[in-house]
Amino acid sequence: MIQTADSSIPHTASKVRQVATQITTRKILVIDDSRVIRNMVKDMLPAQNFVVFEARDGAEGFEMAKKEVPWLIMLDFILPKMNGFQVYEALQQHPDLSRIPLIIMSGKKEEVTDKIPEPFEEKFIVFINKPFDKPELIEAIKKAVTLAQKRPAVAVPASEERLSSESDLVKRIAELEHKVSDLEKKFAKQQMQIHQMAQLLKAQSHH
Repeated sequence: MIQTADSSIPHTASKVRQVATQITTRKILVIDDSRVIRNMVKDMLPAQNFVVFEARDGAEGFEMAKKEVPWLIMLDFILPKMNGFQVYEALQQHPDLSRIPLIIMSGKKEEVTDKIPEPFEEKFIVFINKPFDKPELIEAIKKAVTLAQKRPAVAVPASEERLSSESDLVKRIAELEHKVSDLEKKFAKQQMQIHQMAQLLKAQSHH
């Protein structure tokens, strides 16, 4: 059956829309033990532009951050299993996650400032007081993205570079030694074959 060009147009258009949605959709991870807050964030953000992932505690949130590597993270400060500060520290120590825009949420700002002194901008994070409305959330997202873009790239310490190069060198030497060992075995086998052939020819010459 031959498919006409006209009949394929709707299918093609649908594919284009799917690809465009995947490109423009941003993943946001909301780490909060309150279902109300998680649902509120989801309701405030348009589904065609944002996919909201939810985590109910700090440990689940950090694992989800590593798995999904979201576009932005919203982190409650008082959490079970891993509290917000522990999650914050874990994120900062992870090279791929430390540059993700981060919004810290709390109903009590002093709980945050006890652990992370102001100004928050110097740590490239944004604080938002709970509860918040949609304009406050949108403004916090914009600010967090801007701060993350200003964050300098993490430089690899020279000592780590040396360790890496030394490790590569040791690995390369081991590979070469293995190849030499294989060549020696092949050479010994060939020598044995040549010796056996010489013995055979010698025996035949006596007949």
